[in-house]
Amino acid sequence: MEIDAELRRQITVSMLAAAVFIIGLVALGMTYGEPDGLPEEGALALLGLLTGFVLLMALVGAYLIKVNAADDGDE
Repeated sequence: MEIDAELRRQITVSMLAAAVFIIGLVALGMTYGEPDGLPEEGALALLGLLTGFVLLMALVGAYLIKVNAADDGDE
């Protein structure tokens, strides 16, 4: 399978978005982590992080579709 510029862009953008999510999880664990579990405030922060990740991935998908359409129009 040949990896062209479009596929490299998709992989890079998706990996960056996933890295932002993982960094957010680590930050939440360091901030709200307790031996007996996650406090209520931490649970709300986790919910916000998950919601933000879903919205981020939707925006990434829309960006990749837009860029792909622009590339197809140039050819």
